[in-house]
Amino acid sequence: MKRKRAVALSYDEQHIAPVVVAKGEGAVADRIIERAKQYDVPIYEDETLATMLGQLQLNETIPEELYKVVAEVFAFIYQVEKKVEGR
Repeated sequence: MKRKRAVALSYDEQHIAPVVVAKGEGAVADRIIERAKQYDVPIYEDETLATMLGQLQLNETIPEELYKVVAEVFAFIYQVEKKVEGR
């Protein structure tokens, strides 16, 4: 059985791309996911992407090769937030 993995990204105007702000496996991944739920942060599940992002260091900007897929994740999150606001 594979261990659960979680990576949290943040993006603001200070950075050229999203930054890894938390990452972990197993119990640490569970805590990251629980914290996201606690603050109503949308969760996007993609094992391959989590593995690639998990190789980055904390506070490291994502590499250019991942811009497109991460942009798709942020678009997904935007759609989820718009639906929640519309309720």
